[in-house]
Amino acid sequence: MLYGPNPFRGRISKMSADKSALQKARAAYQPKLPKALRTGNIKVELGAPTEPATDKEDIKKLFPHTYGQPVAKIVEGEGNLNSAPMNVGVVLSGGQAPGGHNVIAGIFDGLKAANPETKIYGFLKGPGGCIKGKYKELTADIIDAYRNTGGFDMIMSGRDKIEKPEDLAACLTNFAEMNLDGVVIIGGDDSNTNAAVLAEYLRSQDSKTRVIGVPKTIDGDMKNDQIEASFGFDTATKTYSELIGNICRDATSAVKYWHFVRLMGRAASHVALECALQTHPNICLVSEEIQEKGTTLEEIVNYIVDVVVKRAAAGKNYGILVVPEGLPEFISDIKTMIDELSNILGKDEKFIHELGDHTERVQYLSGQLSDHSARVYGSLPQEIQEVLLKRDSHGNVPLSQVETERLLIDLVADKIRFLKNHGQTEAKFSPLGHFFGYEGRCAFPSNFDADYCYSLGYTAAQMVRADLTGYTVNVQNVTKSSDEWIAGGTPVTMMLNMEVRKGKPTPVIKKALVTLDSEPFKHFAANREDWAINDCYVFPGPIQYFGPSEVCDAPTCTLALEKGEKKKPCGCCCCGK
Repeated sequence: MLYGPNPFRGRISKMSADKSALQKARAAYQPKLPKALRTGNIKVELGAPTEPATDKEDIKKLFPHTYGQPVAKIVEGEGNLNSAPMNVGVVLSGGQAPGGHNVIAGIFDGLKAANPETKIYGFLKGPGGCIKGKYKELTADIIDAYRNTGGFDMIMSGRDKIEKPEDLAACLTNFAEMNLDGVVIIGGDDSNTNAAVLAEYLRSQDSKTRVIGVPKTIDGDMKNDQIEASFGFDTATKTYSELIGNICRDATSAVKYWHFVRLMGRAASHVALECALQTHPNICLVSEEIQEKGTTLEEIVNYIVDVVVKRAAAGKNYGILVVPEGLPEFISDIKTMIDELSNILGKDEKFIHELGDHTERVQYLSGQLSDHSARVYGSLPQEIQEVLLKRDSHGNVPLSQVETERLLIDLVADKIRFLKNHGQTEAKFSPLGHFFGYEGRCAFPSNFDADYCYSLGYTAAQMVRADLTGYTVNVQNVTKSSDEWIAGGTPVTMMLNMEVRKGKPTPVIKKALVTLDSEPFKHFAANREDWAINDCYVFPGPIQYFGPSEVCDAPTCTLALEKGEKKKPCGCCCCGK
């Protein structure tokens, strides 16, 4: 039964009829599960109490009802899980990631296997559906239509947050009216933090509704000692790597273009680094390295120009550069300039925008900014200068609107023109810009993500049956056979730290950034000089769903390197060469 307007009317039957050949074939794929979850008799084993690595007292005060819970592990043995009929809701929160439908299918199958009378409800359009009480019962017909498919369109997603007192109270009322035993929130670090806030509130109100989170983000930055990978990262990076590989092939065919490829990754460079490991572009910029070394924008441009000039001298007026979208926020002099610019706009925004033309605005700002920041601002293309004179709804300069690849193209082109005019190079620089983002968010999940997501969902079902709340589920040991996978859950409070958000200390799950001492980065750093000058391109091709395991079931290079695998079947030189 649907409550509220029915966005599904006439939709499910059409989707059932209009299927591609691959969609029909994938519908028959049965995802793998950890060995323990395949048995009929399982229990949840609890470990010792836990605590976060930092800010213990602050987090304990904020989460008095859920702080210190033990790590949970699913093992074979005499069952201690609830087998009575239950009512469980599921929410898709934030941006899409391949495999979300399989998480829901795993929840559905895990709960129905325990008791066929259990009902599963999908909240529509994300957390907002919880607040507004908009949901739909998920039946076998609906679930079966979406197995092993990409996207979040089964129940749609949204970016609302359940954090205001009135929103928490609305959820409490709605869950009570639905008689919900549990809610599973599928999302990234912010969504799982939000799930912990909701779990704490519901427990403080003696609600029977338990809250479980599932780690999702294609950015790959929700991982730690407990969570080996966020789902969707595998599929998204393989999708982008196919496209980058195609462009590498095109570059060596046309031999006249430099391709600048911007990839997803506002806060972390995991996507760019993984795609570099899979395809070996001539240049890959890693935001965390640039921040750690204090690299300036001019130094970045000079590095790119140096590679372009050296390749041109070798007769190669073409190449591939990969860059994460969030790079400008990690560049030291850009950050300093933005801070100064924000202060100036805070005082003089109205006056600045009333000036006659952009030239006058630049002239005024040059007198207000420090000399170095004025030079940095003046070096930027005009369209980017204009973007930086705006402020978002939070009063911040909208650096995220900067098209990083266009910025680099313009600055590199200017420097190469200067060098040519002074007889210092004969390089021909014909750049093309690309942004690969949405192309990877809703792709058919790879076998890895199909298996991993289904296992995460199936695990979440057991966490609800175990009457646990305030946990994020995990599946570990995933570079091994599924027989060796280990399913369980981590208390969210164990993963929290305090960060300043919107001017006040806020509990959040810390994002996992690329570290320079990690095996994936060290492998990249050891090879990038060779990749820069020589054509070491690898062509991964499209994701394969059928065939040899080394082709179809390989984990990402990042995960394989992190786990110290000596042989990794991804086909690149990090695989034991």
